Amino acid sequence: MLHLPGWLFHPVILESRRMSLGLLRALLSLCWPDHLPLCLQYGIVLDAGSSHTAMFIYKWPADKENDTGVVSEHSMCDVEGPGISSYNTNPPGAGQSLVHCLNQALRDVPKEKHMSTPLYLGATAGMRLITNHQASDAVLSTVTARLKSYPFDFRGAKILSGEEEGVFGWVTANYLLENFIKRGWLGEWIQPKKRTLGAMDLGGASTQITFETKDTIEEPQNKVMLKLYGQAYKVYTHSFLCYGRDQVLRRLLSKLLQAGNYQASISNPCWPMGYQKNLTLSSIYDTPCTEKEKPSIPLSTSVTMAGTGDGNLCALYVSKLFNFTTCPFSRCSFDGVFQPDVSGNFIAFSAFFYTVDFIQTVMGRLVHLPSDLKDAAESICATSWSELLQKAPKMEKRLPDYCAISMFVYLLTTKGYNFNNHSFPNIAFQKKAGETSIGWALGYMLNLTNMIPAEEPASHKSISYNSWVILILLFVFTTLMALVTAVCLLRRSKSSAI
Repeated sequence: MLHLPGWLFHPVILESRRMSLGLLRALLSLCWPDHLPLCLQYGIVLDAGSSHTAMFIYKWPADKENDTGVVSEHSMCDVEGPGISSYNTNPPGAGQSLVHCLNQALRDVPKEKHMSTPLYLGATAGMRLITNHQASDAVLSTVTARLKSYPFDFRGAKILSGEEEGVFGWVTANYLLENFIKRGWLGEWIQPKKRTLGAMDLGGASTQITFETKDTIEEPQNKVMLKLYGQAYKVYTHSFLCYGRDQVLRRLLSKLLQAGNYQASISNPCWPMGYQKNLTLSSIYDTPCTEKEKPSIPLSTSVTMAGTGDGNLCALYVSKLFNFTTCPFSRCSFDGVFQPDVSGNFIAFSAFFYTVDFIQTVMGRLVHLPSDLKDAAESICATSWSELLQKAPKMEKRLPDYCAISMFVYLLTTKGYNFNNHSFPNIAFQKKAGETSIGWALGYMLNLTNMIPAEEPASHKSISYNSWVILILLFVFTTLMALVTAVCLLRRSKSSAI
C-alpha cells in the first residue's frame, strides 16, 4: 500500500492545489491544442463539377482566423450521381442530390459551429456548357433553396469562370505547399525564397493551366495580377472548355463516327481488343462540344463500336482534337491560344493524377519522361480487354478509356503545353498535399473569407504561441507562489502551536 505524507492533506495545501488546478483547467479551456473541435472554425465548399459534385469541409484554428489560420481538410463527401448540370431538364433533382452529403456535414461539423460555418457552392465547366440560361438559373435556384434549408451560413452558389477555376487551383496548391508563407517552429511567419508551382487541372469538361511567369503575357485575358501576403505575382492562366476528360472522349467518338461514315459497325483503335459497345448518336451529340459535327441522320440511330487496340492510329485521331497550325501570337499552345514558355515546377491533379496513377499502379510502368508516357499509352492500347479486366476488375466502367486518355494527356502536355525532356520531369502528378485535396475549392474559400490578405501579416509572431508561453509562465508562477504561501502558513501554524 502506498503511504502519502499527512501534510499533503493540510487544508492550506489543499486550497493552494485547488487554486492551481483551477488555473490549469482555465488554461486547458483555451483553444489549444488545435485539434479540439470547439477550438476550430469550419468552412464547406461544394465543388459542382461536370461529372460529379464533391463536398469539402475545411477546418482552421478559430483564434487565428485573421491572417494566421492554417487551413486543412477535415473531411469530404462524394455526391452520388452525376453533376448538377445533368439536371438541367429536372432542376429539383440537383438540390435533392446534395442531401446525403449535406447531412454528413451536419455530423462532421460540431452542432455549436453550424451557424458560423460558411457554406459555398461553385459550379464549373458543366454548367458553363449549358447554353440555355433559364435552365442553368433554374438549377442554381433549386440548389440554393436546398442549401439555405440547412443551418449553415450559406454565402452563395455561382458558376465560376474558367480563369477563376485555374487561379483558385493554383492558389490552393501553393498555399498547401507553403510557397506563399509558412509558420516557423517558434510560431513566427517566414516568407520562403522559393518559386511558386504551376498548376494543371483536368476535369470532366475543361482543363486549366496556370503558372507564374516573367514573360510578357500577350493576351490580356490570360493575365492575372495577385498580391498575397505582401508579395506580387504575375500569373498566366487559361481554361480550355471541351478539353476535359468526358468531353474529349465524346469528341473522339464523333471523329471516329465521321471517319466510319456512321455505319452500323465501326472500329475504335482507342478501345482494347475484345471490347465492344452499342452507342446511340444522341449520347455523343448531346453536348455543345460536338454540336458542330452533328450528323443529319436521326440521333436515335444506334452504332456498334468495337475496339482494335491500335495505339498509333488512336494517337492520330486524338491529335485531330487539337489545332496546332493557327497562332496569332508569337507563340501558342493550341487552338490559337497564347502561352508563354513553361518554367519551374508544376503539380498536375484531378484526371491528370488518376491517369498517371493508373499507368504506375495498374500497368506497373514509371513515368519520368514524355517517352515513358507515350510508351505506357501504347502499352494500354495494346492490352486486350480480358487482360485489363484481370489487372483492374473494380475499374470496369473506366477501363476502356485509359488508352485514349493516356494518349490525350501525352499530346496535351507535350505538343499542347510544350513540355519536353527537360521540363516534363518537373511535373508532380498528385491528388493531395498532405491530407488535403488539391483543386480550386480551397483557394475559392480562402479568397471569399479573406484568409489570404494582400498585405503581410500584421505580426510576424504567432499570437497563439506568445499567448501560450505567457499563460504557461503565469501558471508556473502562480503554482510556485501558492506553494511558498502554503509553506509559510504551515510554519506559522506550527510556531503558534508551540
